[in-house]
Amino acid sequence: MVDVLNEIQGGFSWVWKQMTFQVNWYDNYFWFLTLLSLVVWGLELAFPWRKNQKAIRRNFWLDGFYMYFNFFIFSSVISVLYKIIATYWPLGMDSFAVLDLTQLPHWLALLIFFILNDFVQWFTHFLLHKYNFLWNFHKVHHSVKEMGFAAHLRYHWMENIFYKPLKTLVVLLLVGGEPNDAFIVHFVSIAIGHLNHANIKITWGPLKYILNNSVMHLWHHVKALPDDRKNGVNFGISLSLWDYIFKTNYIPSEDGDIELGFENDEKFPIDSFAKQLIYPIGKED
Repeated sequence: MVDVLNEIQGGFSWVWKQMTFQVNWYDNYFWFLTLLSLVVWGLELAFPWRKNQKAIRRNFWLDGFYMYFNFFIFSSVISVLYKIIATYWPLGMDSFAVLDLTQLPHWLALLIFFILNDFVQWFTHFLLHKYNFLWNFHKVHHSVKEMGFAAHLRYHWMENIFYKPLKTLVVLLLVGGEPNDAFIVHFVSIAIGHLNHANIKITWGPLKYILNNSVMHLWHHVKALPDDRKNGVNFGISLSLWDYIFKTNYIPSEDGDIELGFENDEKFPIDSFAKQLIYPIGKED
């Protein structure tokens, strides 16, 4: 029997240990996220793509709160769900694994994990746009009107319930779980996500067909989607590769001043965390 309250308390205790430097550096996501955010914010101030965008843009502090809420506060609660699944799952998930990463060179195991992890996120992201039920929750992320690094982790708490279990399940079924030093993959993914949302013009040159970038991702947030792409474009998380493979890529220009949002977003509670927390309950549209 899973002690829910004890598990939640344990989750918050783990966050506190990170904040007070009581864990190994590679387990300290709190200070990694904090330092990464400060570095990328500094790059935004030093090399702004949109010159007229303020250093403290609209919803800057709200997005900053979302970073810690989603990454630590709500994650400490939702981790109970994973514990329950692990406790009552009738079979060892690793028994279904298609590939044993432990038999591969360490660098190759990490690379395969990174690619697999990113594809699952790309596909899940595609589903969030395709189905209205999921899109209603994903609107929180697309309600950003001025792009910046902190928008990376601005998303509805329901995405934690849908996104992470699916990603975890697929990874467990295909490769039996995370390889050693998986923190490297997670750190790299978080850093790329911050840069993709930052007010910095990044294209990566010829590597743009492999790596996602801020120009490509800005067009993912464009309000006026092309008529034949009403479900969205550029779903890549760390890799742009999937968008080029599945023909969901769309970069008509490198204009940084395009209007962001979605149709009828004037009815969306853009500035209210409390209202976004219970959205789409009581929505007007």
